[in-house]
Amino acid sequence: MDVKASTTAKAVPFKSPKRFLAGLDPQTTANVIASAADIALIVDDGVIKDIALGSEHLMREGYGGRWRGMRWADTVTIESKPKVEDLLKSATSRFGAWREINHPAGVGSDLPVRYAAVQTGEKDRILIIGRDLRSISSLQQRLVEAHQELERDYARLREADARYHLLFQSVDEGVLIVDADSLIVEAANPAALERFNATNAGLVGANFASLFPKKTARPIERAVAEALNQGVANIVDVALPGANDPAGISLSAFRYEGDRRLIIRLGANEVFAAKRAASGFQAVIEKLPDGLIVAGGDLRMLSVNQAAIDMARVVGRGQIVGERLAKFLGRSGTDLNVLITTLKNHGSVRNFKTVLRDRFGAEEDIEVSAVSAPFEDSEAYGFSVRGVAKRLANGPSISEKLPSSVDELTGLVGRVPLKDIVRDATELIEKLCIESALESTGDNRASAAEMLGLSRQGLYSKLKRFGIDD
Repeated sequence: MDVKASTTAKAVPFKSPKRFLAGLDPQTTANVIASAADIALIVDDGVIKDIALGSEHLMREGYGGRWRGMRWADTVTIESKPKVEDLLKSATSRFGAWREINHPAGVGSDLPVRYAAVQTGEKDRILIIGRDLRSISSLQQRLVEAHQELERDYARLREADARYHLLFQSVDEGVLIVDADSLIVEAANPAALERFNATNAGLVGANFASLFPKKTARPIERAVAEALNQGVANIVDVALPGANDPAGISLSAFRYEGDRRLIIRLGANEVFAAKRAASGFQAVIEKLPDGLIVAGGDLRMLSVNQAAIDMARVVGRGQIVGERLAKFLGRSGTDLNVLITTLKNHGSVRNFKTVLRDRFGAEEDIEVSAVSAPFEDSEAYGFSVRGVAKRLANGPSISEKLPSSVDELTGLVGRVPLKDIVRDATELIEKLCIESALESTGDNRASAAEMLGLSRQGLYSKLKRFGIDD
């Protein structure tokens, strides 16, 4: 790049240089020149006789020292050689036009320098003043990159706008975009025009509330207020002009360019009827006295009802949804593993006894009925949780009546935690072995203890524990 700056503008010299600067000695003059320029060259007959660097960056990069004794034209790139010759030929007693000349760099991009030349008193001796342009080049490069990034952003914005318009126009559901403050319709898709039996010019710019009979004004006002307050409004039924049956609408609020907007969806009646039924079903589930939990395949809770929230003693769903089920359900990981394994093998479990821990660590005896079902690409598990502390306190526990056969033991699988089954089976085996040893030895307890590999005191302790010490 060759920019001939100052070709029209002329420099303004000192008016009386001889009067005020005559006392400057050569060393002071040299220091002034070196301080005012990044590079200062003294060239005689095209050869660099001396050089001064006023930039620390150039000193660290090693420029200048190796240039002494070289022809100035040999220190520049090929395309800059004609500029060097032009500067040397056009040098006069005053600085002329500035020329941009590039010096080759060992690593990275070339060194751009802006030079001007002035003829000194001696014949063919020229003073060259140079300014490092890398900072300006860096700014120019960043400006170009910023401009390109801006162009890319504009391109992405245009693509997104085109996709939005295509989706808006092609969707079968009637959609209106409405200004939330004035309720003026700003846009309507073809499906909405058809539902209102209107043209685009007749619908866009109209007041949204005026599109419906006056008797539906209050429900619409409530829906708009709810949408602006909660983000999404409840579904309402309104009568469309010329339609026999009421239509369902829903409102969603959003912000665009700092202003509030509403997306009005005009759905099919049967679709909104299904949504109302689902909403009522959800309300029933929410009020059930038993806790209901839905967990994903990773056993993180996806949904809970109010009873489960109360049992966990948390304030709201945000404190329990997303948490691992093992944090609240089961005496240990073994309980939950048994429950999930049974679900995977049989699809459902009834009355599985375990405990529920609240957020403070307190445990409550519960019964769990569970079911597994496909969910997206994985499995989902539903759990019904019922507190049974009072009922269990009045009835016999498994420890009060040990199972008497292997069939009874295996029948407990899925209903009782595995560690309880193992504990009671171990006690049953110990009791049967002690009774058999006593019977074999004719109730000789010393011989029975030796046969069982127990000390007498250990045998007496177990006889008392199982109630057979008499």
